[in-house]
Amino acid sequence: MIKNWLKSAIASEDYQLKELNFILCSDEYLLRINQDYLNHDTYTDVITFDNSEETKTIVGDIFISIDRIKENAATFKFTTDQELCRVMIHGALHLLGYKDKTKAAKTLMTAREDHYLALLSKDQK
Repeated sequence: MIKNWLKSAIASEDYQLKELNFILCSDEYLLRINQDYLNHDTYTDVITFDNSEETKTIVGDIFISIDRIKENAATFKFTTDQELCRVMIHGALHLLGYKDKTKAAKTLMTAREDHYLALLSKDQK
């Protein structure tokens, strides 16, 4: 169900999915990636690497910290599965060109996350 949901989200943004890998890891593992590849010395829940060579094509790796997912789920009163899905679609949205560095961009990103999460919830009923 999750796989179909992600494929549908990507297709609805007029992109073709070629390869998308989710790597679930610890806080410490993701911190090392953040330090080594992005020169950031902070914990994060997700890091996305775009490996695509063609426009409108998705080839990427999305690293997700399970430690952050569990903590954020408790903080924001979601289930771990709900938070994991939010972070999965967040990473996919980065591959689709969405950003989250400015307030306006973050607002748009969150709206797209909410849109796709609502579709997933609808499919689960």
